[in-house]
Amino acid sequence: MAPRFYNTRTRSIEEFSPLKPPRVRIYVCGLTPSAEAHLGHARSFLFFDVLRRYLKFRGYDVTYVQNVTDIDDRSINRAKETGENWYDIVTGYYTSFKRSLHERLGVLPFDEEPYATKFIPQIVAMIERLIEKGYAYVSQDGVYYRVSKFARYGQLSNRNIDELEAGARIEVDEFKDDPLDFALWKFAKPGEPKWPSPWGEGRPGWHIECSAMSQQLLDPQGEGFDIHGGGADLIFPHHENEIAQSEPLMPHPPMANFWMHGGLLLFDNQKMSKSLGNFEPLSELLDRHDPQAIRLLFLQTGYRKVMNFTEESVNAAATALERLKRTYRELTRHPEVSKDPEESKGPTRHPEASKDPEESKGLLDRLTTALDDDMNTAVALAELLSYRGGSRDEFTQALDIVGLTPSDAWLEEPKRALPDDFLQKLLPELREALGEAPPSFNGATPEEAVRRVIELRTQARANKDWASSDRLRDALARCGVTVKDSKEGTTWSVGA
Repeated sequence: MAPRFYNTRTRSIEEFSPLKPPRVRIYVCGLTPSAEAHLGHARSFLFFDVLRRYLKFRGYDVTYVQNVTDIDDRSINRAKETGENWYDIVTGYYTSFKRSLHERLGVLPFDEEPYATKFIPQIVAMIERLIEKGYAYVSQDGVYYRVSKFARYGQLSNRNIDELEAGARIEVDEFKDDPLDFALWKFAKPGEPKWPSPWGEGRPGWHIECSAMSQQLLDPQGEGFDIHGGGADLIFPHHENEIAQSEPLMPHPPMANFWMHGGLLLFDNQKMSKSLGNFEPLSELLDRHDPQAIRLLFLQTGYRKVMNFTEESVNAAATALERLKRTYRELTRHPEVSKDPEESKGPTRHPEASKDPEESKGLLDRLTTALDDDMNTAVALAELLSYRGGSRDEFTQALDIVGLTPSDAWLEEPKRALPDDFLQKLLPELREALGEAPPSFNGATPEEAVRRVIELRTQARANKDWASSDRLRDALARCGVTVKDSKEGTTWSVGA
């Protein structure tokens, strides 16, 4: 069975089938590094990382392109204000973002990472063709796209062109025929970075960059590629404009077979904004929280939904992450024996092959069922959290699909942090559990007290006094300590 994804272009969930199987070509609009990146940027890229991992697991040959818009008005204006070189500004922010994305959040390296300023010849050539076909014109301050020429304008975003025209306006320094027209090439002002063109020195507009780069790297024949992605905030005008620029030049549109968009991220039910005081650079947030806990947090919400980030939610995700680590440690201590390695490989790899869904009910099959359903990562995560007593190899492979790849640190027992008032809470609980004054804990640390209670419980179990054993376990649980019994003995941890 093939995966089914929501397609923004058709506004429906459709069966995904590559245009040139088994190859899958994906283009995702990347960062404009003219300021610090934040977690809202990372959410979109984390989803497409999971999509890419999953498609590769399903046997597709994935080519993943994510661009860098390394020239824009904001970086130019900041360079003027500070005296810095615009490229140094871009390089500094992007280097920090890449470190956060790849080294800390575990996003796989991109197959191609095109920078807009490295594709000026391709951009200029595309603009020349648009002018030749009457879709663009040269003006006093640059080259503009003629929106009225493209009959399908507004279809991706489901917007009425008459309503768009009513709300559009022309800025003071713009010289275009219609308010909806947008810049393909901007003539350079004094002191601005510039590149040569047939119409005058300048730089590309924002939208034309992605049209030129995606065509050059994924679709040189103009027959369309498989998936174009980005955040929901890019649907209009950016992606709408990409379609308008690209499809008039294609022998076989549409530009992309599937358009997939990630939902917005709120912070305490508000949009992130420096003026609201809730803006935190991504690198600083990753200093405060486990990056894998943040990735897990995003898995809990459907990728198309608006998500609300709070400190409470990421702390809860950290607790869930510890559950996964505990399962990984248990599977390492008790590896499944005599299991046929073929059984852990999950569903049939080749996309065109068929498989009876009832044939196997292993973790990888259940994960596949969830992710085939429009990348339902919430259900996939639930399957991981409930996994017990199986194969560590299967569990590791499933974790890797969603980007929660275990490391050697996962084998380390978590540090037990008990509060200073733990003994004050524990003593009355023990008195109730034992029906008498508890044993003296004079001079004992909280950790030593837990060990003594576990010794009492072990003795009760040896005497088959299951009621006392349960009461002691519950007394510890009410004080925030979880007890777990295994063949090797009893272990404890703080929290669930």
